[in-house]
Amino acid sequence: MRIDWLHFTPWASLTGGILIGLATALLLLANGRVAGVSGILGGLLRPARGDVAWRVAFVLGLFVAPIVWLAMRAMPPAQIDHSPALLALGGLLVGVGTRFGSGCTSGHGVCGVARLSPRSLLATACFMAAGFVTVFVVRHVLGR
Repeated sequence: MRIDWLHFTPWASLTGGILIGLATALLLLANGRVAGVSGILGGLLRPARGDVAWRVAFVLGLFVAPIVWLAMRAMPPAQIDHSPALLALGGLLVGVGTRFGSGCTSGHGVCGVARLSPRSLLATACFMAAGFVTVFVVRHVLGR
């Protein structure tokens, strides 16, 4: 197996993981909320009084942070090798899985696993397995 040293970024990855952990812990401690993106976004679709501002700030941060990193030239430009239709299908399937799993990778995988939630541990195992199978099929069975 060949390691692509250009994409091997352990310090940046560790720093990002620490920042995600701190942000999720801060949101839980300050607001009593789990940092699950699908739940935060879903809460904007069904807004409750006094529960919108932090959700808007969170979602805006998801869009603003990569733009800032890109402007600082700290992030390489994205390279997308698949068609927009295939990406849309993938996004749709992720959305369906989020509904069936009662949460997303950030809610279950980051927050739920950290809290040792049995439901989140099972959900994370399922979506990781589905990801492994998908990559295997796309790369080795379909040959892309």
